[in-house]
Amino acid sequence: MLTCNVPTHEKALYVSRMFAAIAHRYDLMNWLMTLGQDQAWRREAVAHVAPPVGGVMLDVGTGTGDFLPLLADAAPGVRAVGVDFTYAMMATGREKLIADRRKTLLISGQRSAFGGHWLFVAGDALCLPFPDDTFDGLVNGFLLRNVVDLRQALAEMRRVVKPGRRVVCLEITNPTLPVFRDLFHYYFHHLVPIIGGIISGRPEAYAYLPESVARFVAPVDLARLMEEVGLSQVRYRLLALGTVAIHVGIK
Repeated sequence: MLTCNVPTHEKALYVSRMFAAIAHRYDLMNWLMTLGQDQAWRREAVAHVAPPVGGVMLDVGTGTGDFLPLLADAAPGVRAVGVDFTYAMMATGREKLIADRRKTLLISGQRSAFGGHWLFVAGDALCLPFPDDTFDGLVNGFLLRNVVDLRQALAEMRRVVKPGRRVVCLEITNPTLPVFRDLFHYYFHHLVPIIGGIISGRPEAYAYLPESVARFVAPVDLARLMEEVGLSQVRYRLLALGTVAIHVGIK
């Protein structure tokens, strides 16, 4: 039952304004920072959520919507909804997805009008604008570090999926391998802010990124929080030498 009332919070306002400012370079920086691996991680997350034929899927904190075509193409008749509270990110994503769809139609020789099986919706992860038990699965990517109340966000995700369906979280985490940990720290805390500042013109945004990862909970603690809000059979897998984690839980 949708009854939450989320007050304005300084961090939420900062995050929304920051992402709005870097929306035009967000996808490029993701590709550069991850050496082009971010899409492979998203595809694995979609495989874990396992969209059913004709299912309605949700991407929370959708940003520029990279999950949406992956979800929509995962099985016949799937519809994907992306929700975010930063309009500029969704506007950038909509233009990108429409352009990609038109390019696909042109290459394939099809002449049908654009009609993607995805939709952007404005909304807050702490108070999702959907009834209980609406979706056949849910994903989120690189969102959880940015929410004001992690437990509330996870509880909302559980609320809007149908019983027996999956919640899948893709997030950056701190590696623990001794030598690689130090190399990653130098890259992430020193080089990424410089590169991000040059490309986006917003160095403060890419200084925030490593700081948010450093403050975020460890994978085992995130799994525990997912269980505490009522998700079951929670498991996670570390990728990219422990710099990325995919968590899966079932309602």
